[in-house]
Amino acid sequence: MTASDRVQADRVQAAWAAIGDLARRPRPDGSAPHAIRALFAADPGRFDRFSRRADGLLLDLSKTSLTEEVLAALLALAEAVGLAARRDAMAGGAAINTTERRAVLHMALRAPRSAGFRAEGEDVAAEVEAVLGRMQAFCAAVHDGTLRGATGERFTDVVNIGIGGSDLGPAMVTRALWTPAAPLRAHYLANVDAHAWEAMRPQLDPARTLVLVASKTFTTQETMTNAALVRDWLRGALGEAGANQHFAALSTNLKATAGFGIAPDRVFPFRDWVGGRFSLWSAIGLSVALALGWEGFARLLAGARAMDEHFLAAPLAENLPVLLALAELWHVDGLGYPTRAVLPYDERLARLPAHLQQLEMESLGKRVTLEGAPVGRQTGAVVFGEPGTNAQHSFMQLIHQGTLPVPCDIILIARPDHPHADSHRKLLANGLAQAEALMRGKSAAQVEQEMAAAGTAPEEIARLLPHRVFPGDRPSATLVLPHLDAFTLGQLIALYEHKVFCLGALWHINAFDQWGVELGKQLAGVLLPELEAGAATPGAHDGSTEGLLRALR
Repeated sequence: MTASDRVQADRVQAAWAAIGDLARRPRPDGSAPHAIRALFAADPGRFDRFSRRADGLLLDLSKTSLTEEVLAALLALAEAVGLAARRDAMAGGAAINTTERRAVLHMALRAPRSAGFRAEGEDVAAEVEAVLGRMQAFCAAVHDGTLRGATGERFTDVVNIGIGGSDLGPAMVTRALWTPAAPLRAHYLANVDAHAWEAMRPQLDPARTLVLVASKTFTTQETMTNAALVRDWLRGALGEAGANQHFAALSTNLKATAGFGIAPDRVFPFRDWVGGRFSLWSAIGLSVALALGWEGFARLLAGARAMDEHFLAAPLAENLPVLLALAELWHVDGLGYPTRAVLPYDERLARLPAHLQQLEMESLGKRVTLEGAPVGRQTGAVVFGEPGTNAQHSFMQLIHQGTLPVPCDIILIARPDHPHADSHRKLLANGLAQAEALMRGKSAAQVEQEMAAAGTAPEEIARLLPHRVFPGDRPSATLVLPHLDAFTLGQLIALYEHKVFCLGALWHINAFDQWGVELGKQLAGVLLPELEAGAATPGAHDGSTEGLLRALR
């Protein structure tokens, strides 16, 4: 270790120590480090000091226990780890995915050619532009009827067969933005459980269905199994040659796609510097462009690019992805809150929590540093969620009165795209109320006063009082979008992508590999033939797995 390395390591260690100290000791006013109500009591203007805006998107962190002192300590950690320099290295095409020796350039997919993104010295803009151009031409041919099915029918439906990053992002976006006026209906087939295909199949006409097989290697077991099911269905209705006219591939394996019967001009590639959970903006987004129209996809890219520009240029103290990451680090490592709920108060964003589960948990679920040493602290939070107001009638009980606080991201859309103003006011009122109730809680004195005013007998008040107290001081971050369209959704997704990068840098882990996904795949390959009737596997597995194999056979 060089002298400069030792100095930086000492700075990082001191920054972590300062955060830990702030998380343990009472504040100067005597309130606990996790308390939030006391902060509002002391500073009614707290919202103005702990909220930030970028291109119309508002982030409010005032209902967390961040203080000026805590935020300064967190920003000191960001400076100590060289967060800005690491961000610039990512944008410059450095191989920050160190275990796979790859650049991380999903920002290049939504950037103008003049942005100059490079990987290993190669200008990647020309390739990105070429693939986007081919995608746009393909969409135009499908939408105007130039490209039709084997029987001459126009395509009305597109089925995207993928899994993980080849499914969750596109499926989430299409659900959020699709309207009956859109050019095609989109369907997403991911689970290898054939019940998913059987539920989808009756909705489709083989003569009018276009199928995209989304797999970089064209070997993903779940995806290729489902592709075979759908190909058999198309063959039965259209014949071998006819079925081939209904397929396109999102892949780099031209040999495998040709073997499947897909013509080279129907294969749309993306490079290894595009990670699966960051691949929505690449050829993997073709289903989005087909379903919504090219203009919708282009606006999605533009929204993400706007957030990229903010992330790359804004000072750390004003940078929305940085601040969102620092708040999460404070919750996870400072206060010991290992989970987070995502609550979009918009039914169109119902699949956003699932997308963020993969984006964050696959990226940040790491136990070793970039050098392979134990991290020594908690990394990635467990992410879950549902749309409001549904969540209020399910797991929000635990968040309000459970034993361990669960920070929440509450996402509000100011203006709806429907005429039902009363419904939307009630939706927004509920979202605001949840954040306020989590922060304020309800004391025993307040409960007693309310029950007495309602005429409740003293003995009944005493019996119910402990059950009706809310501890409060439970944190939430609120994100407000002016409306939900392709541009603002692009901003929102890119905000969380950059948050993931920031946390990876702060925790000194590789947020861009996913070795944990591989072990289960390997074992599934071993177990598959052993599920055949009569197969014997003496001693090949643990006793439990052997017993379960026998029971299932």
